[in-house]
Amino acid sequence: MSTLGIIAEYNPLHNGHVHHFREAKSLSGADSVIVVMSGPFTQRGEPAAVSKRARTEMALHMGADLVIELPVAYAVQPAEWFAFGAVSLLAATGVVDSLCFGSEAGSLEQLRPLAQFLARENSRLREEIASRMALGVSFPAAYSGAAAQAWEASFTGEEKPPDAAELLRQPNNSLGLHYLIALERLGSSMVPLTVPRTGAGFHAPLQPGSSIASATAIRRLLLEGGSPAPYLPEYSLSILAREQAAGRGPVTLEAFRHPLRHTLLTRSAAELKSLHEMNEGLENRLLRIFARLEPFTIEGLLQGLKSKRYTHTRLQRLLVHTLLNHTKEELTPQRLGQGPAYLRVLGFSAAGRQLLKQMKQRATLPVVTRPAQFDHPMLRLDLAAAGVYAAAFTDPQRQELLADYLLPPVMV
Repeated sequence: MSTLGIIAEYNPLHNGHVHHFREAKSLSGADSVIVVMSGPFTQRGEPAAVSKRARTEMALHMGADLVIELPVAYAVQPAEWFAFGAVSLLAATGVVDSLCFGSEAGSLEQLRPLAQFLARENSRLREEIASRMALGVSFPAAYSGAAAQAWEASFTGEEKPPDAAELLRQPNNSLGLHYLIALERLGSSMVPLTVPRTGAGFHAPLQPGSSIASATAIRRLLLEGGSPAPYLPEYSLSILAREQAAGRGPVTLEAFRHPLRHTLLTRSAAELKSLHEMNEGLENRLLRIFARLEPFTIEGLLQGLKSKRYTHTRLQRLLVHTLLNHTKEELTPQRLGQGPAYLRVLGFSAAGRQLLKQMKQRATLPVVTRPAQFDHPMLRLDLAAAGVYAAAFTDPQRQELLADYLLPPVMV
């Protein structure tokens, strides 16, 4: 019996995700699938459209056997830490044989040698990244530029290296590369696989007549009051409709403007400076822009903060860390580098129950199905994030605010 690992956000789960799931399972020949999924907040620094329980339910209906939560400490991070945390969890299960991700490249021919090279990253590369950022370049652009330069310099003679800069311009290639780097650094025996990304690109608008759209376009459609029916499987559509009817979505970053405004009104610059990713005087700039915004909106704050150096995504993550009071001390590179400390089970199928039994014998981390019976600093961050997220519902009930404590894993 073989098991496939998939890393996802399913925000929401759409037809493109179903295509990837089927292709990945076919390519791997796996009998079962474990999904590592972001919780209430995502890698781009946004709240998920609907709760992690609802998205877990979608994943199980699609055919996933077990869903594990990626701790918020890794979920709301640049690609490097997002990938490291997720791959570490799959490796820690002790039962995952392969990892499959989508990519624009559609093969590992160019991605894997580049990942093997970058996994041996030296101080010179870090210095080059820092020097590019000192010129006002954003971290993603600085990283891809420095990585491409180092990669090309490693080739000698007339041999022409693959165009690393072009590879890294594609978002799925870039994230996939970091999955491969994490596998190398962990010394994992999981076999990497990739399937060509199909359909709409990340920022592509909806295409008439197509059944595939990006999650970004679908979320935008939801906010505009449109129907996502052409782009979602029936079970996702049904779960999404149920959550909307109950006032539990779609949740947006703007829904947190009141608690964020409270934070900015009651914290000094020195206090804000202690928060994760609050670097280079951003706390002073944040308070200056906040003071002159009328009316106060999250989007207005982001537009005021945005610059060539700070991307929209980077700033959204900063605001989420501010909202959740994530400190630099809690999320140091040293602590993140130790990897997650537990396997938090969000849901499982009947076959997933058997996987859980295997994991309890083979996993290298504690398997947590009842958070109230396990304590860890990172898990406390997860529980707090879930409560803050639920507070944005139309009329949040106790069972929703404390769902992680009161409700068992989702079973389908």
